[in-house]
Amino acid sequence: MKAVPLLDLKAQFAPLRDEILPRIEELIDAQMFVLGEPVASFERALANYTGAKHAIGCASGTDALILALAASDVGPGDQVLTTPFSFFSTASCSYKVGARPLFCDIDPETFNIDVDAADAAMNSNVKAILPVHLFGQCADLVAFGELADRHGVALIEDAAQALGARYERGGQSLHAGRHGKIGCYSFFPTKNLGGFGDGGAMVTDDDQIADRLQQLRVHGGRQMYHHEWVGWNSRLDALQAVVLEIKLRHLDDWSNRRAANADRYDEWFAQTDLISRGCLKTPRRDPRAHHIFNQYTLRVERRDELREALTAASIGHSVYYPVSLHLQKCFEELGGRVGQFPHAERACEEVIALPIYPELELESQRRVVDTIIEFFS
Repeated sequence: MKAVPLLDLKAQFAPLRDEILPRIEELIDAQMFVLGEPVASFERALANYTGAKHAIGCASGTDALILALAASDVGPGDQVLTTPFSFFSTASCSYKVGARPLFCDIDPETFNIDVDAADAAMNSNVKAILPVHLFGQCADLVAFGELADRHGVALIEDAAQALGARYERGGQSLHAGRHGKIGCYSFFPTKNLGGFGDGGAMVTDDDQIADRLQQLRVHGGRQMYHHEWVGWNSRLDALQAVVLEIKLRHLDDWSNRRAANADRYDEWFAQTDLISRGCLKTPRRDPRAHHIFNQYTLRVERRDELREALTAASIGHSVYYPVSLHLQKCFEELGGRVGQFPHAERACEEVIALPIYPELELESQRRVVDTIIEFFS
């Protein structure tokens, strides 16, 4: 029986092969690999796509978060309010600038950081709020914008999984990453817009912040060997830029096809008794948000047993994330304890991501659902 992968990057690349490879050959012939016009061209395309005034490429989504905090003057003694249910770099970026993450619990329906919990956790040491638009759905950006404004702190969006997602605010539908001071993206190959390796970017409308980000990514200076800041070596490779600029033209179509696959999962699971029996729960969509489904994440009973059944049927799946960040060993100094954030901890025990990629065939998706139905029967 044909395997169903969690993600099929070969299927995505095949129709773009004849467009991408000549551009890569041009780079090789020109021996132009770091920054330069290829990166500037992609930055212009990204700014135009998101509606931002500035887009600044960097080496990874992780670096985008670090650079954004540094450009916002977050440093030693400061705290960054964020979620414990996310990828590691959401919290580790605070350490890289000398600050510390301050966790608060999630909304159990959307998996995103809970604004009431964030409000209750605010204190005078918090210098930035870092909501994550998890799995491709925006956090409550209206509420978080108001919270940041009320306390006079920076709102930095971790939109690593959410390029192309949008959120309704004040009658406008703005892209994820466009509501706060700085929006941060990742172009890791598994993202909706993925490169041929690591890559990241930041967007902002603030001219001074943009200038500082551009300096920080090249060791903290505008001119070689002259440094205004202690920066990083975090440049977007030209190879990644040309690949990403080509792929960006297809992003909305891919995201729409992911959403269509999510609709189909919702419909097929609703036709069973699995939801009413409490065996599983499909993702909740915030009506104010346009979900792009970087992941289609179920809550399920007997998650680890289901994983064994899916593996036996050669069906790809994954758990994002198995351990809440406040319980990671490297953050022991923060005093995290079991039971501190019950919604995040429970999510870690129940979530499972199913194949949702744009090229997923109908027959393969049906087999995913039938395998889950059979397991719970």
